[in-house]
Amino acid sequence: MTSDIEIARAAKLKPITEVAASLGIPESAVYRHGPTKAKIAAEFVNEARSRRRGKLILVTAISPTPAGEGKTTTTVGLGDALHHLGYKSAICLREPSLGPCFGVKGGAAGGGYSQVVPMEEINLHFTGDFHAIGIANNLLSALIDNHMYWGNPLDIDARRITWKRAVDLNDRSLRDIVIGIGNSVVREDGFDITVASEVMAVFCLATSLDDLKARLGRMVIGETRGRKQVTAADLNAVGAMATLLKDAIQPNLVQSIENTPAFVHGGPFANIAHGCNSVLATTTALGLADYVVTEAGFGADLGAEKFMDIKCRATGLQPDCVVIVATVRALKMHGGVAKNALGTENVEAVRAGGANLRRHVQNLRKFGVPVVVGINHFTADTPAEAQAVADICAELEVPVHVCRHWAEGGKGAVGLAREVVRLAETGSPSFKYLYPDEMPLIDKIRTITRELYGAADISIMPAAAKKLEQLQASGYGHLPVCIAKTQYSFSTDPDLRGAPSGHIVPVREVRLSAGAGFVVALCGDIMTMPGLPSKPASDHIDVGPDGNIVGLS
Repeated sequence: MTSDIEIARAAKLKPITEVAASLGIPESAVYRHGPTKAKIAAEFVNEARSRRRGKLILVTAISPTPAGEGKTTTTVGLGDALHHLGYKSAICLREPSLGPCFGVKGGAAGGGYSQVVPMEEINLHFTGDFHAIGIANNLLSALIDNHMYWGNPLDIDARRITWKRAVDLNDRSLRDIVIGIGNSVVREDGFDITVASEVMAVFCLATSLDDLKARLGRMVIGETRGRKQVTAADLNAVGAMATLLKDAIQPNLVQSIENTPAFVHGGPFANIAHGCNSVLATTTALGLADYVVTEAGFGADLGAEKFMDIKCRATGLQPDCVVIVATVRALKMHGGVAKNALGTENVEAVRAGGANLRRHVQNLRKFGVPVVVGINHFTADTPAEAQAVADICAELEVPVHVCRHWAEGGKGAVGLAREVVRLAETGSPSFKYLYPDEMPLIDKIRTITRELYGAADISIMPAAAKKLEQLQASGYGHLPVCIAKTQYSFSTDPDLRGAPSGHIVPVREVRLSAGAGFVVALCGDIMTMPGLPSKPASDHIDVGPDGNIVGLS
């Protein structure tokens, strides 16, 4: 079977200026990073964002499993399919992180004949955005410790510094460290993976350079000995950080294998961050295309909820239709089948695992948006298993389409595309958030866990409860919450698949992201610095004698 990287390498790419021209982007606004990728000039972005809005289609998924769901692949296939139907379409994806590329998950450029290209470059350093974000984050860290070294005029309490360093790799050894030994103030510190840093969230939610600077300035890095908050603005860090990010915030433009324009910009990881394409990229695309297909990370309980309650709340965006991606294989795993037995027909397991799909559909309806299910087809799927999924969708009165875009490209998702157009054009969405701004922070957490996760309640560690009380009293109670938990389950137990109910969600830590504009609640054992598996993907990645990369997926 031809690998993803081989398919991508055989694609016939257009010069990026031609791809841009198909959306009406002039060559003068295309800042090329080689022949097939570019950044779009800020001046044109501002102009495009002020134009008539196209239809916004959100692609999300059931709870992920090792069997694979194909959310990014479906996003690309749907964008291509809309183009097949004669619409001017654009795809908006998140940039891949190096952590999973060299870890266990692999890249994030799609798969088969529904990929964005050049696949290797997108999955690796791309246009350098993540490096800029990591360096900006670590510049602030350096300024904090330099301030302490030179007398600490702000009287920062070293025990209450909450700002962490960042690196875009999975490196568990850096979660908790001690710094300053021998030449500075000795204190405990740690690293987050870059996509979990607040700078990444600010980057993704900023609407302009001025907004970026304002958000950077509001970021809280710790407290003084008198318990007064200290911000990046207090350390005079904003100008230098913005200088490092001024080019990075310009949206990236690439193309699919079928030459559909794709804006790949902003960070992934909706399990520990909000995990959405940047606001600048999404709104630029909406000003240029009839249909914009974007994705939100992991399952709908994480990425889609954060898309609605954080990104839409911050911008006024509303999706015109939501696609939930599922596979027969994944539903069988949710129904109790082991990965090595997925090739055997098991209709009963599909029906049992359908509880996961059912809850995701019911959850999304709470946001008042039209929903359609897209079944990402695998060759081992049997007609009886596909019918079982169709029966579940019929019970839910939700349309469903089997899609073969992995093998056939855009034409394999035309049925789904027609349904998306029908729902987006004729539906009557009554969009709403899951909770109001004025709801107390603790009740926002409880609402998400009860309404979406099926939990009986939450349990809060004393330090987290105290932090929530402080944030509420300090005027941050109006902010939305960003739940960080395992992506594999509605619970905090990654092995508890299907649709568990009645469980308790433990909240162990709460973090303020004042610049991004939300409060993070870390639940269960989730880490903001992942580790590598026993056999990481890096074992199989290499550069051949011809200079081509092998083993990247």
